[in-house]
Amino acid sequence: MFKKLFVHVMAVFLLSTLAFGAEKPLVIGMELQYPPFEMSEIDGTPSGVSVDFAKALGKYLGREVKIENIAWDGLIPSLKTNKIDLIISSMTITDERKKTIDFSIPYAQSNLAILTNPSSGVKNIKDLDQKGKKIAVKKGTTGHVYASKHLKNASLLVFDKENAAVLEVIQKKADGFLYDQLTIYKNWIKHKDTTIALLEPFQETPEYWGVAIKKGNDALKQKVDAFIKQAKSDGTFDSFSKKYLTEARATFDELGIPFFF
Repeated sequence: MFKKLFVHVMAVFLLSTLAFGAEKPLVIGMELQYPPFEMSEIDGTPSGVSVDFAKALGKYLGREVKIENIAWDGLIPSLKTNKIDLIISSMTITDERKKTIDFSIPYAQSNLAILTNPSSGVKNIKDLDQKGKKIAVKKGTTGHVYASKHLKNASLLVFDKENAAVLEVIQKKADGFLYDQLTIYKNWIKHKDTTIALLEPFQETPEYWGVAIKKGNDALKQKVDAFIKQAKSDGTFDSFSKKYLTEARATFDELGIPFFF
């Protein structure tokens, strides 16, 4: 009797183990170079708003989460070749990107802003669209796309790294750096003596961030959409703001500028 019971218990244990192991980890790609959304601690541990978002999503789906730190230009190729399941990396939903990948419903909104310096004379986006003006952009970002399409009179300086573009503005080699509002705010806080942040939106419509999903993976998209809807209503996104973005939110509220969440 004991032997039969032992065999039965072991069978249940093995079946449970197999069932648990059948669900592969949810592999999420992000470039850990954009604090406070995507960054690394001193020991290399991923942290930030997007990391907390990814972990909460994994918990909702009942799946272990694995974060892959991937350079920005490699994120979409990694998704398309099944190296990762999702991209959660402050990625703007654009028509161009939607040609090759799918997106969740938006989970945040942002606008482009300008980081300039006191000697540039730049007060708004029109001041940048002048002959002789130089605009620094990070390659492949919406700031790069916007400047290429709308600021034809200025010269573009294209960089792979955000820090390089910011340095051009600080050293007065560029008259402005276009990036999202939080990045501009963050860099202004770090370099108040040498930069000016122009945070007022100049686009007709805001940009929306979404979770990138491989085309055809509709089942996962539906689950991600459902989680975002729940996280918006149950205070999950508000908790991210309180943890990482308190000062920035206060500044945006003071200026009357809509915040991310």
